[in-house]
Amino acid sequence: MKKTIIQFEDFSFQYQAQSEPTLKQINLTIYEGEKVLIVGPSGSGKSTLGQCLNGIIPNIYKGEASGQLLIKGQPAFESSIYDKSNLVSTVLQDTDGQFIGLSVAEDLAFALENDVMELSLMREKVKTWSEKLDLAELMQHRPQDLSGGQKQRVSLAGVLIDESPILLFDEPLANLDPNSGQDTIDLIDQLHRETETTTLIIEHRLEDVLYRPVDRLVLINDGRILFNGQPDDLLRTQLLAENGICEPLYITTLRQLGVDVEKTEGLSRLDQLQLADVTFEGRDWSDSDKEPQEPLLELEHVSFAYQSGGKPILQDINLKIFKGERIAIVGKNGAGKSTLAKALCQFIETDGSYRWKGQDIKGDSIKERAERIGYVLQNPNQMISAAMIFDEVALGLRLRGLAEAEIEERVHAALKTCGLYEFRSWPISALSFGQKKRVTIASILVLNPEIILLDEPTAGQDQRHYTEMMDFLDELNQQGHTIIMITHDMQLMLDYSDRAVVVVDGQILADKAPAQVLTDQKLIAAAHLKETSIFALAEKIGADPLALTEFYMRKKEDKHA
Repeated sequence: MKKTIIQFEDFSFQYQAQSEPTLKQINLTIYEGEKVLIVGPSGSGKSTLGQCLNGIIPNIYKGEASGQLLIKGQPAFESSIYDKSNLVSTVLQDTDGQFIGLSVAEDLAFALENDVMELSLMREKVKTWSEKLDLAELMQHRPQDLSGGQKQRVSLAGVLIDESPILLFDEPLANLDPNSGQDTIDLIDQLHRETETTTLIIEHRLEDVLYRPVDRLVLINDGRILFNGQPDDLLRTQLLAENGICEPLYITTLRQLGVDVEKTEGLSRLDQLQLADVTFEGRDWSDSDKEPQEPLLELEHVSFAYQSGGKPILQDINLKIFKGERIAIVGKNGAGKSTLAKALCQFIETDGSYRWKGQDIKGDSIKERAERIGYVLQNPNQMISAAMIFDEVALGLRLRGLAEAEIEERVHAALKTCGLYEFRSWPISALSFGQKKRVTIASILVLNPEIILLDEPTAGQDQRHYTEMMDFLDELNQQGHTIIMITHDMQLMLDYSDRAVVVVDGQILADKAPAQVLTDQKLIAAAHLKETSIFALAEKIGADPLALTEFYMRKKEDKHA
C-alpha cells in the first residue's frame, strides 16, 4: 500500500496584503516516491503551493491558512523553517540566488556544515555527490562562473546532499537553453529512479518535462485544482488550452493531421504512440519567388573581444537584415547571442564595418543609432527609470528636447499601439510583468526605430501572456518594423520568425528558415538546440521532417490569419 507523504485537506491560504485567498479548498495527496508535475498559468497559485510546502509560507510570507497541510503526518505550519528544510529541499528557478559558497565544493558542503557533520564523513558525502552529478572537475570553480546547466547541477547537489525525503523544483527550465533543459529533465529522472525521492516539479513548459515520464500531473488555476491524474487523460482534453498552458507540439500537429486525440492512447509518450493509420503527403511550402531587397542593416567582418588580444566573443560576423523581417537569434548560453545584439545596436566597439541602407554608420552618434534600432531587455525592471507610465515612455523624447505638445501626441500614439493608453496616468508599480514589458516596448517605439530587438521576449510567461506578447510583436511587424528576437524557445522560433540565425562560439553557424534549422540534426547538436517533437513524429509516421514542420507552420499561420 502506498504511503502518504504530503496531504492537503480543504486547504486555503490568503496572503496578508490580499483581499481573497490565493489557494482555495485544495485537496491533494502525494505518496512516497512519486514524481508529480504541477502546471498552471502565471498567478495560478502553483508557486504558493510550493512555498507552503518548503516553509517560505508562513515563515517569510505571512497570511491566513485554513484546512490542513500535513507532511509525513505532521502539521506543516507548526514546523520551523529549519525543520522543514530537513523534509523538503528546494531547487530555485534562479540558481544564482541559491549559491552560498565561494567554490562548488564549499556550496555542496554548506548544508552538512550546518548539520555539524564530522569532517571525514562530510568530505566523503561531498565526493560522492560531486561524482554522481558530474561535478568532480568543477569543485574549485566559482558557481557563478559556470554554464546554466552546470549551475543547475550544483544547486541540485547542494540540496540532494542533505538527503531530504521530498525534492521540490521551482521552474527548473526557466533560464536554460533547450539542450541544457533536456539534460536537466534527464538528470531529475535519473535521480528519481535511483533515490526514489518524492519529486515535485512546478513548471509551465509541459512538453519539456514530459520528455521523461511522470507519475501524475496536477493542473492548477485561480487557486483551485482543475485536474489531478494521469498525463494521458489531461492531454486528451482541452483543459490545457483553456487554462493558458501550451500542449505538446506533436499533439497540435496530430490535430492538424485530423487525428482524434480524444480516442488516442498513450498521448504523453510519443515513442509509445500507435499511429499506424496516420499518413502525410508533403509538399513544398517554401516561398522561392521573393524579390531581392536592399539590406536595411549590413554587418561585414565584425569581430569583438573584451580585452585586446583576448578570446574573441564574436568572430568574423557577416549579416544582412532586411526590412519587415522577423528574425530569431538562437544558440546555447554563452554562444555570443547577447554580444551580437549589442553589436547590432553598436553598444560595443568592434572591428568590421556597419552599413545602414548602404551608408557607412560606424561613427554615428548614440541618438542616430537609437533612431534606427531599439533594444528591449529581457527584464523590464532593468529598463524602467520613471515612476509613471507616461513619463517613462516620454523620457527619450524629452532628452531630445522636443516640444511637450509633440511629446504628448507621440506618447499617446505609442501607448495606443501597445494597448496601454487607458493606463497612461498609472504608476508603473501597479502593472503586471507583461504590461511592464509593453511599457519598455512603447518607450522604444515612441522613437520610431525601424528595427526592434528583444532579448527573450516571452521568458517566464505562460501561454496566454506569451501569445499576447507575440501577437502584439506581429502587429508591429505588419506595421513595417523589423523584429529581431534572442530566444531559447524553439516553438517561438517556429511560430513567429521567418529566419533563424544560429550562433555557436561567437560565429554564425547557420542562417536559414526555422524549419530547416530544426530538422538539421548536425546543426542542432553543434548549437545545443533541441529537436522539436514534430521531427520525432515525422520519423514515426514515415514523413519528411522538413515537410511536416512546414505543414505545421502553415497551418498555424492559416489559423492565425
